[in-house]
Amino acid sequence: MNVIDYFSDAQKRRSLLLLSLFHIFIITISNYLVQIAFEIPIPFTESNIPTTWGTFTFPFIFLATDLTVRVFGANLARKIILAVMLPALIVSYVISVIFFEGQFQGFATLSEFNSFVFRIALASFAGYVVGQLMDIFVFNRLRQGKTWWLAPACSTIFGSLIDTFVFFAVAFYRSSDEYMAEHWFTIGTVDYAFKLFVSLLLFLPLYGLLLNFLIKKFNLSVVK
Repeated sequence: MNVIDYFSDAQKRRSLLLLSLFHIFIITISNYLVQIAFEIPIPFTESNIPTTWGTFTFPFIFLATDLTVRVFGANLARKIILAVMLPALIVSYVISVIFFEGQFQGFATLSEFNSFVFRIALASFAGYVVGQLMDIFVFNRLRQGKTWWLAPACSTIFGSLIDTFVFFAVAFYRSSDEYMAEHWFTIGTVDYAFKLFVSLLLFLPLYGLLLNFLIKKFNLSVVK
């Protein structure tokens, strides 16, 4: 049984709403921040590592997805993820156009099609769907095992790898933005490395505490 089976109808509706809004928020803010590039100086050298501010928000997508699957189960989680995609992409496109390149451009900019922002939204759809469907259909089997951390760890390592490079290739390969077109692979690599660092060293311990809390709270018969 899933955690959601122990919720009242009101709790189910509240949980569904909150998780849906969380997915939409993370997709929107990540799609916006990935437009804003900066460089990290390498100590004792004159070289810099190109990256974007979106690097710091993308890891939360995988945390949200795994918790959604744990709470609602694979079937309902799949429906939730697919349902939030369209509103998330619309909102992210609108926000990204209005605040293009980190500055308020005015609402009139919505009257003109922004291919750069559209490619990011399209890439988000491609990468997010591929990554999350892999998580649900492939890594969900690992969630049935005795080791609680195996599923989120494998999801982070392999699901994140595919999701990351699908996203950056679709969004920035031969992009109209020369900087992003030149550095998209390096930026994607940095993004992936940061996802691994955050997820494996920070999210997994916190995730374990949260999962144990839910198990004890609802008396779930899950083998640790």
